[in-house]
Amino acid sequence: MSLLIAGLTGNVGAGKSTVAELWRRAGVPVASADEFARQAVVPGSRALARIAELFGPGVVGPSGAMDRAAVRRIAFRDPEARRRLEAVVHPEVKRLRDEWTEAQRSAGVRLAAWEVPLLFETGMEREVDVVVLVDAPVSVRRKRIMETRGLSEAEADAVIEAQHPAEEKRMLAGCVMENGGTQAELADRAAEVLEELKRRAVER
Repeated sequence: MSLLIAGLTGNVGAGKSTVAELWRRAGVPVASADEFARQAVVPGSRALARIAELFGPGVVGPSGAMDRAAVRRIAFRDPEARRRLEAVVHPEVKRLRDEWTEAQRSAGVRLAAWEVPLLFETGMEREVDVVVLVDAPVSVRRKRIMETRGLSEAEADAVIEAQHPAEEKRMLAGCVMENGGTQAELADRAAEVLEELKRRAVER
């Protein structure tokens, strides 16, 4: 049996993680790139040691864990620093994701999803069978970011601007899931798209 992989993405504040959780509750295996990124830099890992070499010991806290706030400040302020960080973390994330995907395939799973915020930025859209983009107006995303992360408007805009514009991603996605409304509306749309993906997985 073949495995259909859906690439679930969306710019920060769009609601991608909410859709991922809805799909998990519906029984679909969903791999989180953010979770793999956390696993990649656990205390004592090669990736964390390399990050400390690049940005200094101040990015590692007293417990030996990465100081994510410190790394985020460096990466968002300096595009070159962000590229160097990604060059360390992304290969390790890919290894973990490939292992997870092979485990799903070996278990006979027909449909699985990769939840990847930077799907297009990292060229991963070529590695999935269909791209599902969750999107919302910039004003809505900015408000969500400020509320959930406690950021100022300027900080929220910096986070938004660090990603490719959603308009470009909409043209490249196989499916766009609008999330400018209520949670109930998003849940209905998520269920609708999931049924379509299940149908495609069976027909492969």
